[in-house]
Amino acid sequence: MPGTPTGKTTESAETATPRRRQARGERRVSQLLAAAAGVFCRTGYAAASTNAIAREAGVSPGTLYQFFPNKEAIAVELGGQLLQRAHETHGQAFLPENLQRPLPELLDAVLDPLIAFNCENPAFWALMHGSGIPGAVNQEHEELHSGLLTRVEGVLHSFCPQATPAELTHTSNMVLGIFKSSLDLILAHEGADREAYTAELKTVLLRYLEPMVTTTRSP
Repeated sequence: MPGTPTGKTTESAETATPRRRQARGERRVSQLLAAAAGVFCRTGYAAASTNAIAREAGVSPGTLYQFFPNKEAIAVELGGQLLQRAHETHGQAFLPENLQRPLPELLDAVLDPLIAFNCENPAFWALMHGSGIPGAVNQEHEELHSGLLTRVEGVLHSFCPQATPAELTHTSNMVLGIFKSSLDLILAHEGADREAYTAELKTVLLRYLEPMVTTTRSP
């Protein structure tokens, strides 16, 4: 029918335009979140401002406000993405096959992806351990920590089946405390120094846990 091709072309153009706008919007959001990550790393969340984030992204504050009403909304979006990646990393670190390894190999299998994640996403540490972070982000981070504690307790139980629940909890909290304290040093250095502090962390945990390990492991 005459005019049909033109109608299809017009419809196709009308459909494509919102898609292009959506793609541009997604790129702008990613740009703003990357800028926020940089600002949070340098100044911390509490001292950061939307103006600083806009400058980092190379846009006007007005452009930023088209996508985020305030700094808290940016932190919630960025925090949600980082927490999702952290959950995925924890799953990779605590694969069932990793848990059957001898203790030194297990430490490598668990610690290497956790350390790599924090080194590749420094904003995670800056945001989750900073002051004044939004309540929603803080709650999700507490849930992540609780899940990690449960995973560590499960690993320790497989090595030390005779340990009481209280002993497992105390030891797991100590392991996580050692890990977090060491992570400060690891993140503050690069290259050979970072590798050295990573090796020291593994040595500390190995020497701490080895006396508790029994030769009998639960299935």
